[in-house]
Amino acid sequence: MSTEKEKMLAGKMYSPEDPQLLKERAEARQLTQEFNGPVSYDRRYTILKELLGTMGESIGIEPSFQVDYGYNIHVGENFFANFNCVFLDVCPIRFGKNAMLGPAVHILTPEHPLNPTERNSGYEFGRPITIGDNCWIGGNVTIIGGVTLGDNVVVAAGATVTKSFGDNVVIGGVPARVLREIEIEE
Repeated sequence: MSTEKEKMLAGKMYSPEDPQLLKERAEARQLTQEFNGPVSYDRRYTILKELLGTMGESIGIEPSFQVDYGYNIHVGENFFANFNCVFLDVCPIRFGKNAMLGPAVHILTPEHPLNPTERNSGYEFGRPITIGDNCWIGGNVTIIGGVTLGDNVVVAAGATVTKSFGDNVVIGGVPARVLREIEIEE
């Protein structure tokens, strides 16, 4: 029999009220509360090393930064997230190298059933999000579970990304669509 955490990580219906998950979210809240307070850059970096699943050596995240668990977030080298980003990580969130995020970006893996009886049960599920190398995500972008963005993708400010896109495109709008191709010179 699977634990609620194992179900959560597998993208199956699970109870977020499970005692283990409540404890882990509380621990993440304590770390993000300290991160978002008046602490030095070095202390923020140390908190990120404790909070995140994996991270490159050269990363920067501005406060306020909010997560569900933190341990499902994996960021590559040269990662930067501007102020007020929210990463709800009931399933893995993976960023390649050289990812840049504008302010108020929301990366949201949890989802709820469409059927109101199932939704009112309190159970939920999630889908992972993967963002490739050299991606630039503009301010106030929302990316929902199940999305994969290829390498060299630019997401225009204010977009809502509900489906996956390949490499070398500029996407934008609600819902996001390809606005143009990016020519990469070798």
